[in-house]
Amino acid sequence: MSRPKIPITTNPTLLLLLCFLVGEQAGKYGGISNPSHPPCPCSQPPQPPAPAPSPADLQPSDFPNLKQYEAYLVIQRFKKTITCDPNNVTSSWTGPRPCSYRGFFCGTPPVLPAAPTIASVDFNGFRLCAPTLSGFLDRLPDLALFHANSNNFSSTVPDLSSLPFLYELDLSNNRLSGDFPAAVLPLSQLTFLDLRFNLFSGAVPPSAFFLPVGVLFLNNNLFQQSLPASIGSSPVAFLTLANNAFTGPIPRSIGNASGTLVEVLFLNNRLSGCLPFEVGLLRASTVFDAGFNQITGPIPCSFACLFKIEQLNLAGNLLYGTVPDVLCRLAQEGNLANLSLSGNYFTWLGHSCWGLIKSGVLDVRQNCILGVPEQRPAAECAKFLLHCKFCPILTHIPCKLPYWTWHGIKAVAGENATAASHPSPHSTTTATTNRSLAPSYRTYLTVDRPKGS
Repeated sequence: MSRPKIPITTNPTLLLLLCFLVGEQAGKYGGISNPSHPPCPCSQPPQPPAPAPSPADLQPSDFPNLKQYEAYLVIQRFKKTITCDPNNVTSSWTGPRPCSYRGFFCGTPPVLPAAPTIASVDFNGFRLCAPTLSGFLDRLPDLALFHANSNNFSSTVPDLSSLPFLYELDLSNNRLSGDFPAAVLPLSQLTFLDLRFNLFSGAVPPSAFFLPVGVLFLNNNLFQQSLPASIGSSPVAFLTLANNAFTGPIPRSIGNASGTLVEVLFLNNRLSGCLPFEVGLLRASTVFDAGFNQITGPIPCSFACLFKIEQLNLAGNLLYGTVPDVLCRLAQEGNLANLSLSGNYFTWLGHSCWGLIKSGVLDVRQNCILGVPEQRPAAECAKFLLHCKFCPILTHIPCKLPYWTWHGIKAVAGENATAASHPSPHSTTTATTNRSLAPSYRTYLTVDRPKGS
């Protein structure tokens, strides 16, 4: 006998009823089913893959190594404190691969070469807002570089003693405040420190100039008080102290940095005292800017030894006397391209200086020089010169000037006349060691391993 044909339907209700009847019949006959019957059309479809774990469910085993898991936890805690993110940077800070987060870069620390972890943070220009960096910057122990220019991070700099590999720290253009951050002083590997455009105040401690940095930018803060004598002990090549409220004289110890200091900016502070003879010992310097202070006295003839100087700005001070001919000769015999002496009280020019006015190299506007246009009124000059602070005229030239002879005798005798053999009458010179800057943006320098590792 042929089986009755069962009409095929796609009605869900009829399909469920059909499955129920088939199950009932199978139960009556001991659960034996006819293998010739096709599978029940109501069989459940395959289960979809399990969803990816949520951030709260991520476990250490989900990460390439434990260090990245620990960094992930630090980043997530910091993410919760961020109050503004105009570039939507933090949207990428999810998942078990923190090395791919925007602004984070991985490397292998010297002590654990097989465990890549967060080694560099570059937040430059992100404009993130956060009330503090504590709990973040100080909790990434393998960090070598931290750059956070142009954000809105507040509070103070956290303790950084747990970051033995950190060698570049850029916190410029934020809203950090308090005293000079003592947290940076123990960083023995530091080569680059940029604290510009913040709200730091008070004195800069002498120990700041013992840091092994090649770049030290402290400009545009609220620093006050005198510059420490240790400034001459610094290995720094690029030193910027402009736009603060430093007082007192430029330390004469600056001459001890003769072989290392390339650019120094004292611009727009409240520095006073006589212009130091020792500035002329800075044989490596290309830029010296002490404009808009209250420095006084004549220009020492030692400035003739600034053979590499390109930009020399002494404008807006209380300098007086004659602009030395040997200084102006640097435009011809050296590299001098800009000599700004405007806004002082000079009364005469050396012979070589007159031509520099015409060529645009020398600016002596608003001085007291007869025969030169745009000078101060005579009464103003007379009043100043009557009450100006006395500073000695220092004619000693501590270097060899091969272009200059006088009655057949060279101005400075001896083939090896240098700053060391002709020291300043005010101070002794000390040997310095040339220090080259670290290659830019290498993740890890060649560093000494911590003891016991």
